[in-house]
Amino acid sequence: MSAKNKKQFGVWMDSHHATIVGKENMEDADFVTLGSVDNPGAGSNSNENTANNHEIALTQKFFKEIAAIMLNVEEVHVTGTGQIQEQFIHFLADMPQYKNAVSTTSTSNKMEEEQLITFITEHFN
Repeated sequence: MSAKNKKQFGVWMDSHHATIVGKENMEDADFVTLGSVDNPGAGSNSNENTANNHEIALTQKFFKEIAAIMLNVEEVHVTGTGQIQEQFIHFLADMPQYKNAVSTTSTSNKMEEEQLITFITEHFN
């Protein structure tokens, strides 16, 4: 299968927001925004252990919502701020349906949707 026909996705993410781009179907030549997911984060909690467990659960939910948009992914490039991208790549690698996906990461500042589409298009072409 040529690189042009692979199910490729790009994700810009930080710990509170993710924007997912990809091709709507295999015949489309252009990447488009497929969706976005927000992670409100854990609110304040007087018990540090409970707050930590809540944050972990919310992050897992955040990752699952992103992955649900990227069906049958073969290649994914994740970019953004912080270390959340690496956590997301490990999350995907631990899931059977995503373990064979080729994953790459980079660090970047916040991007508007059009900038992300251009960035991902250049990355895969």
